[in-house]
Amino acid sequence: MRSDGRENLEARIIEIETGYQPLPEGSALIAWGETRVLCSATIENRIPFFLNGTRSGWVTAEYDMLPGSGNRRIRRDRGVSIKGRTLEIQRIIGRSLRQSLDLHRLGERTITIDCDVLVADGGTRVASIVGGCVALRLALKRLLVDGRLTDDPFLGYVGAISLGLFGEEILADLSYEEDSGAIMDMNVVADSRGRLIELQASAEGGAVPPETVSSMTTIAIDTILRHVIPLQMEATSE
Repeated sequence: MRSDGRENLEARIIEIETGYQPLPEGSALIAWGETRVLCSATIENRIPFFLNGTRSGWVTAEYDMLPGSGNRRIRRDRGVSIKGRTLEIQRIIGRSLRQSLDLHRLGERTITIDCDVLVADGGTRVASIVGGCVALRLALKRLLVDGRLTDDPFLGYVGAISLGLFGEEILADLSYEEDSGAIMDMNVVADSRGRLIELQASAEGGAVPPETVSSMTTIAIDTILRHVIPLQMEATSE
């Protein structure tokens, strides 16, 4: 049993409250254990310059941890001085969520997913992907209802989860306390068909056999399909 009473492969409780912000086209507050992330999706009728002439849309993301989200005051990212970790997480969120829709069917629009961490207790990037996908889906549904889109570009939900290796034990969905003690920590992103989108894994306590990485990936995708994506669908009434 873990410090919070969970079994090794048991995820924390996930709750998603939609419509938390009334003004963006889509918004969701995701509570993942003690972690809280506010996700919003805003649509603009513009595209990045590198997409000019392609008739394609774009999905991008911004991520930040608010000053009171951790056990010490976290300084805000301002101007061009974005921390390396912040930039890395923004990129994984954007890359992941672009896999959830056909960008050409979106048209020449940009959807920005803003993920603001209110409370950080491990897994903030996976919570941002999961909550961000819900906000994105809600934004697309609003476009369809308003008649601004007639062909739904949504291909399916994208989910994510973290794992860790402790000796020979695999733990799913690490809290902050657990994350610091893992031999290897891993973040896995997969789509609703069980296909791998992103795999981030770092071994700090010693080299890890490839078959262990494969087992951890399989466990992660199974948890995403059985537990995470059904909660996303419930949140969006699908």
